[in-house]
Amino acid sequence: MIDPTGPAEATATSELDQLPDRDAEETAEWQASLDAVVRSAGPERAVYLLRRVYEHAARSGMALPGLLSTDYINTVPASAQPAFPGDIAMEDRITALNRWNAAAMVTRGARFGLGGHISTYASAAWLYEIGFNHFFRGKDGGEGSGDQLFFQGHASPGIYARVFLEGRLSEQQLDGFRREAGGHGLPSYPHPRRLPWLWEFPTVSMGLGPLAAVYQARFNRYLHARGIKDTSGSRIWAFLGDGETDEPEATAALALAARERLDNLTFVVNCNLQRLDGPVRPNSKIVQELEARFRGAGWNVVKCLWGEAWDPVLRQDTTGALVRRLGEVPDAQMQTYVTRDGAYIRKHFFTGDALSGIAAGLSDGRLNDLFENSRGGHEPLKVHAAYRAAVDHRGAPTVVLAQTVKGHTLGRAFESRNANHQMKKLTMAQFREMRDRLELPIPDSALSGDLVPYWHPGENSEEVRYLRERRAALGGPAPVRRVVAKPLKQPPAGPFETLEKGFGNQEVATTMALVRLVKDLMRDQDTGPRWVPIIPDEARTFGMESLFPTAGIYSPDGQTYEPVDADQLLYYREARNGQLIDEGITEAGSLAEFTAAGTSYATHGEPMIPFYIFYAMFGFQRTGDQFWALADQMGRGFVIGATAGRTTMTGEGLQHADGHSHLLASTNPAAVCYDPAFAYEIAVIVRDGLRRMYGDRPEDVFYYLTVYNEPKPQPPMPAGPSVEEGILRGIYRFRRAESDDTRPWIQLLASGTAVHWALAAQELLLSHWGVHADVWSVTSWTELRRDALDADRARLRGEERVPYVTEALAGAPGPVLAVSDWMRQVPDQISQWVGHDYSSLGTDGFGLSDTRDAVRRYFRVDTESIVVAALDRLAGVGAVHAETVAQAREWYGWHG
Repeated sequence: MIDPTGPAEATATSELDQLPDRDAEETAEWQASLDAVVRSAGPERAVYLLRRVYEHAARSGMALPGLLSTDYINTVPASAQPAFPGDIAMEDRITALNRWNAAAMVTRGARFGLGGHISTYASAAWLYEIGFNHFFRGKDGGEGSGDQLFFQGHASPGIYARVFLEGRLSEQQLDGFRREAGGHGLPSYPHPRRLPWLWEFPTVSMGLGPLAAVYQARFNRYLHARGIKDTSGSRIWAFLGDGETDEPEATAALALAARERLDNLTFVVNCNLQRLDGPVRPNSKIVQELEARFRGAGWNVVKCLWGEAWDPVLRQDTTGALVRRLGEVPDAQMQTYVTRDGAYIRKHFFTGDALSGIAAGLSDGRLNDLFENSRGGHEPLKVHAAYRAAVDHRGAPTVVLAQTVKGHTLGRAFESRNANHQMKKLTMAQFREMRDRLELPIPDSALSGDLVPYWHPGENSEEVRYLRERRAALGGPAPVRRVVAKPLKQPPAGPFETLEKGFGNQEVATTMALVRLVKDLMRDQDTGPRWVPIIPDEARTFGMESLFPTAGIYSPDGQTYEPVDADQLLYYREARNGQLIDEGITEAGSLAEFTAAGTSYATHGEPMIPFYIFYAMFGFQRTGDQFWALADQMGRGFVIGATAGRTTMTGEGLQHADGHSHLLASTNPAAVCYDPAFAYEIAVIVRDGLRRMYGDRPEDVFYYLTVYNEPKPQPPMPAGPSVEEGILRGIYRFRRAESDDTRPWIQLLASGTAVHWALAAQELLLSHWGVHADVWSVTSWTELRRDALDADRARLRGEERVPYVTEALAGAPGPVLAVSDWMRQVPDQISQWVGHDYSSLGTDGFGLSDTRDAVRRYFRVDTESIVVAALDRLAGVGAVHAETVAQAREWYGWHG
């Protein structure tokens, strides 16, 4: 028996005790030397020596575990700052103009109650200006596609102000900030769909921008590795706030970025220490927390915390007391120092003999300036040094942690105030104070009215010429979004015709039919390489493992091992130029990758065809916000909800039983939604999707198809010119009833796998109950509804237009019964435009585990339930007797 008291009585141990000590006497000497330093010079000196030794060892190439945090000072010391390549005085004037015009734009908008955010850009102005003048490469430079810039959403007024200074926006457009209804305004935040010539990436849905940036950097490498485009000269810059990092998505992919050594990626975190309501970390330090998080994930970290005024003060810190004090003061107190005078700072910060001695040589005004103005993120030399360190680093992504003051230069009423996120305007007196502080040549007469003016130095001014020259040297304007028309050649008809011919007696699930189609399309020499299959670790579930040895799984390292299944035909093959992206278990990462691929036509001028297939339940439900960002960014491609439906996933139960994704998808205007029942419907839909998204006149939509894992007969495509139109527009009659007008008649509308239940019900209704039923395949409830809404709007304009669903069902006898494997709200989308008595069956409620038959009976959507419901509707219109319905209930054991 193990003695439970053993570990408690044992001496302290470490993992090193498992390793042999080849010279215990030498080890003891090192430890004794360290003890002697502590006794003679104190623990701070001992820690300094250890870190110096550690640093020396690391530079010598020794493999050591990384430190998770460093002192609360700049990573790049003043002595190592590179020479500044620009005119600081000129850039200071440009930045001042941008600050002014950003504040003026938001304040002028406040007249209409629209407001806007001022303080974020005020804190980050230099973080952007240094990038624009010295780092951000444009699309005209001939190196890849330039850089991709993910801006912090709340900083958009400052970006508009700079674009205005460039001459790409007018005063009238600035006055349209947040006033878009007229068609000429500016969106509140970066939004490609609303301002498609300027913004590339929508980033104000917090946390999604950083995640998207990681996968954009990864996709750039993917494009390069596959020979699609040389993206080696393109860098991704992602700007985010320190409060934004609390969003799980913001740091969800840090390990991926480090694992794949994405040194084409730079995060810039604006650490103004404030979130929307108060300090980000009131009782601790967000910079140190983020440093540990990023270092632990394998990132290079560059801290840009203090400005030049701190450099001589830190040199006086011969004991380390000042650095230690900076590291221990919580962020909330650091913010308080910004709002207090020098006497307060002297009393509450510079405590103890060592610190009071340093403060004795500094005036109160100097002390105040240290905390209010001398933050690293507010000084061009410091920011430039940090960015240069980031760009020059190789082998890992870099995060720049830049400390700033929220509301900087906006005056005491704004700076570092908890409420400044909600402060939407400055008074004229505050603008005068701001003008004086920024030393802008704006006369008092311009500030005598009620409306603060914009200030532009003129098209031929030194400031504008300098700004344009810097952008020209870096490859053109930024930000900018450009779409170069590059339609893809439509693939050959063969793969589509295979599905249209049907599968004879073989039963095939629609998931398998779709996968087969895509595999065949990937073999096409022209468009095949453009496909980007994206799978969240479910390739075998969807029957896609045959792509492993043929297309290969993308890996920047290739395959450095012998796979366990190397002797099998469908072995697991990774390759540097692999086409398949197997993301692992991350729908968020998969959709971020899909977005990067689906917008490559704009970011890189290379249209790609992403094909993202996932468990249906884990698509729109889990990553709905990202689907909206995809629509905002005008992404294109095919999104596949596989193993769809609430009753098709036998045994998986509630968490996997999807009965509502089509309802969620219907709310996204860019999602073209289909629920096909047959393989030939899939062929028609995919072919049309390729035409609409990648043809001569591409549309900014993405296709969402749900497919099922239930093997079913796959007939050939019915003849007739209206079938293809009906498939694409949402409804067509699949099977008519035998003609006999003397019998009761009903119309059965069904989608997806429910079409098969309706077909069986059609036979039972006729053979057992003498009722005719027409069976309609509804390929898209959502497209039918959208068409009907368009028709309604047209009628309000005085145009005569009939909804397609109304027209299709016109003259069809009897009531209408709709059924699907989705909740009733999905088919009920079209009810008001059906000119018949309308009812529906669906799978409302939570899913459960059982056989398909049992679960369908539970939800009352199985064949027999359709029969009972059909008879009930017929009884309701007087076509059959009520006793018939009761008899059917008894016959089929349909109770409750």
